[in-house]
Amino acid sequence: MKKILQSLFAYESLSQEQAREILTQMAQGSYNASQISAFMTVFMMRNITVEELAGFQQAMIDLCIKVDLEDMPTIDVCGTGGDGKDTFNISTLSAFVLAGADIKVSKHGNHGVSSLAGSSTVLEYLGVKFTNDLSTLHRSLERSNVCFMHAPLFHPAMKNVAPIRKELGVKTFFNMLGPMVNPATPTHQLVGVFSLELGRLYYYLYQQKNKQKVKNFIILHSVDGYDEISLTNEVKFFTKNKGEKLLTPFDLKCEYVIPEEIFGGKTIEDAGKIFMNILENKGTITQNMVLLANSTAGVQCFYPEKSWEECWNIAQESLLSGNALKKFNTFLKENQ
Repeated sequence: MKKILQSLFAYESLSQEQAREILTQMAQGSYNASQISAFMTVFMMRNITVEELAGFQQAMIDLCIKVDLEDMPTIDVCGTGGDGKDTFNISTLSAFVLAGADIKVSKHGNHGVSSLAGSSTVLEYLGVKFTNDLSTLHRSLERSNVCFMHAPLFHPAMKNVAPIRKELGVKTFFNMLGPMVNPATPTHQLVGVFSLELGRLYYYLYQQKNKQKVKNFIILHSVDGYDEISLTNEVKFFTKNKGEKLLTPFDLKCEYVIPEEIFGGKTIEDAGKIFMNILENKGTITQNMVLLANSTAGVQCFYPEKSWEECWNIAQESLLSGNALKKFNTFLKENQ
């Protein structure tokens, strides 16, 4: 590792194979905590390359516990995290809005590192028990349209890295990897990223069909730094068939909002209350609008032939009819 670090400190980059091998060795306990911390720090100080990201991704996929969904079409709605914006749990709520629209969701998530409450944090607070038992995951997906894969249970080789990430408390390249290493390899992916540069890296990798078995994808980045459609500013879309486009909230049939209106609370209890209020149709107009904008993007990712308006109506019906809440309650029952 000393030689690797010296190379990186000299502004050199890793080949894809070098990146894959280093992360594999890291997982196998070949490096100590100080070396791992120094290695991660490098990528906080400079941009990661396509080759490095692809190599890290391959190592994570090789080492994870695979979830075979038997070619069932599913979608993951997931953000990289690391944007430091502390919004309410938009992507997790979107998963249940999609489930209420009869779209199956294989969601990959974790506790927040740089935020108060990641998807795993709020679901655990609400009573979900995490598992990597395949029969339980299949049953949950069949009955509630959602299966949830808590990352540490599916990436056990990363146990050497987890405490270091927690101690650092800031985003690392592992945030970049999260949506790309879903153990169920979903057929569709709605991905939010914390930077425009990372959005372009994702776009490049997802376009390479030999590396990504994804039928359709949408990558999102709000230009003021959110890893989702925040409606606080314009949002960049990277799509499989339509390329790049920059849209305003008005283009999405929405209004501009201010950051305070989508804040996720100061405690985990706050986050859980906001989550349930929205599902129970007690959310604010702004919370519903932001959730529906992101859920609509998810519906359109799954049904690319449908218009934005059609997809909005599907998402809105799921939320307002109570179907999203019903699917969450069924999910909770299946995961206790």
